[in-house]
Amino acid sequence: MNNRSLDPYRIEKDYIGEMRIPVKVYYGVQTARAIENFPISGQTSQSAFTMAMVYIKKAAAMVNVELGCLDSKIGNMIILACDRILNGEFHDQFVVDVYQAGAGTSHHMNVNEVISNIAIEMMGGEKGDYSMVHPNDNVNYGQSTNDVYPTAMRIAVLQLSRRLVNNLHGLSEVLNKKAKSFDSVVKSGRTHLQDAVPIRVGQEFSGYAASLSRVTTGIEKAGEPLKELGIGGSAVGTGINTHPEYASRVVEKLRRMTNLDLRESKNRFEAMQSNASFVEFSGALRTLSVELIRIANDLRLMNSGPNTGLAEIELPAVQPGSSIMPGKVNPVIPEMMDMVGFSVIGNDVSVVLAAQAGQFELNVMMPLIQFKLLDSVSILANAVKVFNEKCICGIKVNTARCEEYAMRSLGIVTVLNPIIGYSKAAEVVKESLRTGKSVKEVILEREILPAERLNSILSPSSMTEPAGKNVLV
Repeated sequence: MNNRSLDPYRIEKDYIGEMRIPVKVYYGVQTARAIENFPISGQTSQSAFTMAMVYIKKAAAMVNVELGCLDSKIGNMIILACDRILNGEFHDQFVVDVYQAGAGTSHHMNVNEVISNIAIEMMGGEKGDYSMVHPNDNVNYGQSTNDVYPTAMRIAVLQLSRRLVNNLHGLSEVLNKKAKSFDSVVKSGRTHLQDAVPIRVGQEFSGYAASLSRVTTGIEKAGEPLKELGIGGSAVGTGINTHPEYASRVVEKLRRMTNLDLRESKNRFEAMQSNASFVEFSGALRTLSVELIRIANDLRLMNSGPNTGLAEIELPAVQPGSSIMPGKVNPVIPEMMDMVGFSVIGNDVSVVLAAQAGQFELNVMMPLIQFKLLDSVSILANAVKVFNEKCICGIKVNTARCEEYAMRSLGIVTVLNPIIGYSKAAEVVKESLRTGKSVKEVILEREILPAERLNSILSPSSMTEPAGKNVLV
């Protein structure tokens, strides 16, 4: 019987010393040290990031074989190992905590070791026999954590953001449809949370749609600099230990693998020193969050009630709202949207602080930037989809309540400014507040305007038309 089958561990060593590694795992000694050194959060890097790194490993192996820098048998085994990971195998082998060695060396070596051991097994060897396929000499040939890690960050952010952008387009489309369907309903406008001139509900929702379209464009623009890859820069940007054609060929293969419009960085030193492009993208997500929070809060206010709040709209009821109050329904989807927005804004602060903490040729805080940025993209993509499907799509308008508020609003007297003057209009408001009578009742009682003309001026269509038709909107 093979003695090794009785021992659940194998021995691996690096220049720090020897370690016992469970026989069944595909990672090696450097990953094991990271597990031991960083029992911090229990969270590992997102799968999208790890897969982006595997794409890079595959592209590098292909190019190094083509250029004669890597033995074809070893290179092809590395490529096949990468394909197996990309097809869904071995994902449980990427185990390094996100709070790890600076620059992400631990996670990078985790990837190198897993690919190496998969290739070794496919060649008939035993895991840990790095004389067959070495994680540094072969899998990592011509590469460094310092150019692989930020390249993988860029690819992962771009890939995940596709879904976010698509979901935002869908949300804007539904908001525009709601704007059209609600366009005949007049409500009181509000500024400073006080009565203002009337507005159509459709006009209000068109503003929401336009704001989201604008910030979506901002996210797409912020993604452009991320398409410039510093791969091939190796340790500090000089490209040491790489073939002159390596960088351009790897970028081209990554373009084909990911279907992203990737290109070589114009300056690989900048691509490795600076994380400004991630700050810019995170800022675009922060702006989106601010807008989503604002819209969600408007919906919560308009939905307030049903008997003691505004109750201008009705949000879909998706779950009971209280453990003690029967029949209570809360605006839980907008509340979720708020919390996601708050989290993204917090992530942005982390990205900013980490990005400014780089020194000289490298920013060692990249693992934090990667984790927080991908977290923001992921939770926003999910939240926007849920916000759209479980809230926006099912919004109904309380037409009677909206029109009642519109006619009771003190803001409608603004329509009369060009006709009766500001001072007289202010007197009408004062008397309305003192007596509790509507603006319309006060004007008729004081015979400031004839009833027929007043009714015409205060008709819903007149009050919400563009300037030049008796209203300032």
